[in-house]
Amino acid sequence: MFNKLKKYCDTSSSPEFLIVGLGNPGLKYELTRHNTGFLFVEALKDKYNFNVKKLKFKSLIGDTTVANKRVIVIKPQTFMNESGKAVRECVDFYKIPPSKIIVVFDDASLPVGAVRVRRSGSDGGHNGIKSIISHLGVNEFPRIKLGIGQKPHPDYDLADYVLSNFNKNEIPLMRESIEKAIEALPFILNSDIEKAMALYN
Repeated sequence: MFNKLKKYCDTSSSPEFLIVGLGNPGLKYELTRHNTGFLFVEALKDKYNFNVKKLKFKSLIGDTTVANKRVIVIKPQTFMNESGKAVRECVDFYKIPPSKIIVVFDDASLPVGAVRVRRSGSDGGHNGIKSIISHLGVNEFPRIKLGIGQKPHPDYDLADYVLSNFNKNEIPLMRESIEKAIEALPFILNSDIEKAMALYN
């Protein structure tokens, strides 16, 4: 009984990091380019054997340990443009500082299969990142960008492009990039972003 009480009172069990995979909820968007962050979370879930099913903080949420760090993993269910609302609620509850929020998302300026780890930065025109910066009031949080390729023609609408599905030739490249992002994660969690950038960018 006292051991259980000690467990509940032990603040050291609080999560150290928040991992956010960006995307849009619903089967309609499940395999679209804009859901690359969600696809990352699904792969991470499979590797570390945890669930992301509980609905909390306007997100589907999971809890696991990576590189001996307890992490909360979320898939915001607000739709991309309001992702910051979900992130803010989770951050406020767990008191996680921006430097320990890792956001994984799609980047249409990178070729399919490319990975870019960054310590901080602007929104780069990505509405999910824009929303998070707006709600947190800072842009100093680590992020992992996964390339989805540039739109096929300058006149092609970017919104239509990011909501399109990957073609059969791109799927293996996306799998590889997500695997690389998962391999980079322990370096980021152990405060060695420079090493992650050197190995995986």
